[in-house]
Amino acid sequence: MGVLGSAKAALVFPGQGSQAVGMGKDLAESFAAAAEVFERADRTLGFAISKLCFYGPESELTKTVNTQPALFVTSVAVYEVLRAQGVLASPKGGGGHCGYAFTAGHSVGEYAALYAAGAFSFETGLGLVRKRAELMHEAAQKNPGTMAAVLGLSPEQVRQAVEQAAEAGVVVAANFNSPIQTVISGDRAGVARASEIAQQMGAKRVIPLNVSGAFHSPLMQSAADELARALAAAEISDPVVPVAANYTADLETTAQEIRENLAKQLTGSVRWVESVRRLLDSGADAFIELGSGSVLAGLIKRIAPDAAVWSVGDRASVEALIGA
Repeated sequence: MGVLGSAKAALVFPGQGSQAVGMGKDLAESFAAAAEVFERADRTLGFAISKLCFYGPESELTKTVNTQPALFVTSVAVYEVLRAQGVLASPKGGGGHCGYAFTAGHSVGEYAALYAAGAFSFETGLGLVRKRAELMHEAAQKNPGTMAAVLGLSPEQVRQAVEQAAEAGVVVAANFNSPIQTVISGDRAGVARASEIAQQMGAKRVIPLNVSGAFHSPLMQSAADELARALAAAEISDPVVPVAANYTADLETTAQEIRENLAKQLTGSVRWVESVRRLLDSGADAFIELGSGSVLAGLIKRIAPDAAVWSVGDRASVEALIGA
């Protein structure tokens, strides 16, 4: 079944690493719905996140405190364009060719997924994302760390590698991205030792990531504690469609689950492989990636080679989806 013919589509939203200077620019120039999202974001944040997305510089865009809100805003802009064009139905009812049944996001992408699921307003979501980014930056300053992508080993092999490296320092399996790509995270000594062990176990490559901290590891605990307080105070509703949560790899349907899982996500693993399989088991028959780049589409194809997958992030891909 094609993407637009699906009644059981899952909308998916990318996380850090997908950002690129120029993201959202031609959307905002071509579609009023996107321009409005960027204008609202600028007003809400009190600075021109739109200009940072459109023109950079890359050195500023790649800072965690900027990357996360930039990705959220860009993903929401794509979503609102597709709604305005009548391609997507609203989760609360309304016209559209595609009545999506699920949403999911990778790490910070989970906030755009929750927005699309009707769990909170744009302003609430953006405020939470900005707070999350600031807290993660502060935690990384207090507890420096790093991350590395391990290619060519199974998730279980990577788990074994980090267990064997535990004596060297803090290190955990942070992102289960595909059956043969797992990201590890922790302090520099722990990640270095786990990388050595992974290579000895036969990993094809171990790639250090250009990140400012040990995200999705115990080194983020202080950020998780503070974020939990912000989430408790935020106006969050039960989602209108189920959201596959990173922390549990299960479908969450209540505001309480959302609050708990978003806080735990900062120190827990992004269980992307399990989340995609959970969506497939629940009946998802197509995946539409909304936002910058096509990282998730590539990962989903590795997890489920036969899945119908579409990436939408600029004017050309919007028009291609409409023309489909």
